[in-house]
Amino acid sequence: MRRLLSEIRIAGFGGQGVILAASVIGKAVAIFEGGFATMTQAFGPEARGGSSSAQVILSSDPILYPYVTHPDILVVMSQEAYSKFAPQVKPGGILITENELVQVGGVALPENIRMYGVPATRLAEEIGRKVVLNIVMVGFFGAVTNLVDPDALRKAVEDSVPPALQKMNLAAFDKGFAYGAELVQRMSEGETESEAIATLEGQE
Repeated sequence: MRRLLSEIRIAGFGGQGVILAASVIGKAVAIFEGGFATMTQAFGPEARGGSSSAQVILSSDPILYPYVTHPDILVVMSQEAYSKFAPQVKPGGILITENELVQVGGVALPENIRMYGVPATRLAEEIGRKVVLNIVMVGFFGAVTNLVDPDALRKAVEDSVPPALQKMNLAAFDKGFAYGAELVQRMSEGETESEAIATLEGQE
């Protein structure tokens, strides 16, 4: 596999599938790309609806320290997670938001970070079940970061859910990936993120 070292934090609230999303990304690299991955996780005191976060390190070499303090990539699916973790992104890193649940602003962001937003909950509802928003986010993550081979991510999704739910979860992955790929394409052609999102929304 290509040289790789990236620290990722995924955060939101309980019930959004934060831990599964992180597990899928780690599994894609560790099992389907032949690399190395670690995952640590944290929960708020509430069983559901409280804060939830997972930290993933992806590497082409063995990982000596599994904890993330300043992630290269932050994926946030709640306003609380954004407010808490966005200032910790490394300068030049990537911030990915569920843009209908997270309003960007109100905290000091590091310099030169790239920001991408996706209406993952709504896209999941279009598939039929809001609970697959986490897999929509995984697909979107794959498209905008180009960090992990898309086939490896797709195989990891398929390997991480029960057979009866594979079709729906793969559809969620594909929907998120397609949205992200189109967003990146439009931004590369000179549109701002908000302009590109507006165009995408108009197409739906």
